[in-house]
Amino acid sequence: MKSKTPSTRAYEQGARAEAAEETYRRILDAFMALARAKWLDDITLAEIAAAAGVTVQTVIRRFGGKDGLIAAFNMTVGPQIEARRRAGSASHATAIAALIDDYEMTGDLVVRLLAQELRHSALTPVLAHGRAKHREQTELAFRDVLDRLKGAARERHLRSLIAVTDVYVWQVFRRDMEMDRKAVTALILETVNKLNAAVAGTAAS
Repeated sequence: MKSKTPSTRAYEQGARAEAAEETYRRILDAFMALARAKWLDDITLAEIAAAAGVTVQTVIRRFGGKDGLIAAFNMTVGPQIEARRRAGSASHATAIAALIDDYEMTGDLVVRLLAQELRHSALTPVLAHGRAKHREQTELAFRDVLDRLKGAARERHLRSLIAVTDVYVWQVFRRDMEMDRKAVTALILETVNKLNAAVAGTAAS
């Protein structure tokens, strides 16, 4: 029997790796779609497997269970969120626009996960990471204003900016009040600008 050449073996290994990555993405996408619509307690591994076109054993083998899927969500979606937010850091207006772009894509899911944090300990590190990144990205976007302040005053202003740009604010305006995306963007930017104008006034006095 003719042995396989190195190039043939490399091709087959590459094809298997691609297939494994595609399976991974399908399972994770299926979980995320279900998590947007249902509570985690109500999602079964069988549902995830059916939506991804794989067996339950494949889901377990790749992720271990729902806790593993939550961790994978953080590793996959977290960097995407951070990249979108960083892309808008050129100005205050672009920072808010990028923020709203991200909330339009992930806001409903994040709010739903936040509501379940006390029931699922696996969510705690994921959401803690998200809070830390929101602080970091807010500080980056508004560093020009924050650097005019020192100590407690700087921290107080940073916390105010974190609060008015939080996903819950987007939820109230976008979902509860049914404002359109453009109006929400403008209102949050206006609020941020008023906060920052107060800092400028303090510095000038």
